[in-house]
Amino acid sequence: MDYRAAGVDVEAGRSFVQRIRQSVESTQRPEVLGKLGGFAGCFALPTGYQNPVLVSGTDGVGTKLKIAQAVNVHHTVGIDLVAMCVNDILTLGAEPLFFLDYLATGKLNPEQLAEVVAGIAEGCRQSGCAILGGETAEMPGFYPVGEYDLAGFCVGIVERERILDGSLVELGDIAIALPSHGVHSNGFSLVRKIIDTKGLSWSDCPPALGGASLGEIFLTPTRIYVKPILSALKSGLEIHGMAHITGGGLPENLPRCVQENQGVKVNRKAWLIPPLFEWLAQMGDVAEAAMFETFNMGVGFVVIVPPGEVESAIAYFQSHDLSAFVLGEVIPGKQNLVIN
Repeated sequence: MDYRAAGVDVEAGRSFVQRIRQSVESTQRPEVLGKLGGFAGCFALPTGYQNPVLVSGTDGVGTKLKIAQAVNVHHTVGIDLVAMCVNDILTLGAEPLFFLDYLATGKLNPEQLAEVVAGIAEGCRQSGCAILGGETAEMPGFYPVGEYDLAGFCVGIVERERILDGSLVELGDIAIALPSHGVHSNGFSLVRKIIDTKGLSWSDCPPALGGASLGEIFLTPTRIYVKPILSALKSGLEIHGMAHITGGGLPENLPRCVQENQGVKVNRKAWLIPPLFEWLAQMGDVAEAAMFETFNMGVGFVVIVPPGEVESAIAYFQSHDLSAFVLGEVIPGKQNLVIN
């Protein structure tokens, strides 16, 4: 016997590396040292920083991968993977520098996984970071053939005195919401349960959702907020805190960017919840509180600004094709959220 007889195709692995080379190289930054294929990646710190701090984050895509594998569309989840990591470190004011991925599968399908990496490369281009390396693991008997799992890891940089850790947030500050691209990458166990319970297919096109297929709708990739936010910070816009609205929705994530003796009061009438979330609530008979605790409800990112910066902030984000709106304000509390 040999390794191929055990289910691992070493030659396919080598071919896969060559297939993804162009995608990886399209993300390179001047600070990248060396080439694809080494044991580790090297990255020189950017110049111009006085007191730089490295910021890291890691995440995955969750059971959204099940939909990608069911409909055989794989490039969007690569964007999701990057977005979940870079949006997280962005909340501290950090610029993403480089990204690494871990991709595990039962049997290596070079075409399928090259689509995934092409999506990862697209996410990195959108956020301005380089793919510095990665790992592809072929694990026969651990994952069924055709299935794969993803994890990502990114590193960014920020000046120490510009870290947004909540210490700048004051009572009376205003929370400004930036819209999501649908569900993003959280709550998909509930999404899949609703679809399965109702006997629906990913190819179904509910009229209430504009006629697109459920597969297309739910594979819409997570929005990446890096470039407009970093541009806003460099423009001098005064931002006191930021939150990435991921698992746990607004109730869990928004209070994370304020101080221990503060909370956030959200005006439920401040925005129209997108039809997709209304459809999920109706189809699954999901209570509104459970919807808010599971999904982003159309809000993907939140910035906290002083009252005097509200008009400038909204105008700035609208000029960057983000329909920003006032979501609520910072109030006395215990890092809690009040929705009224």
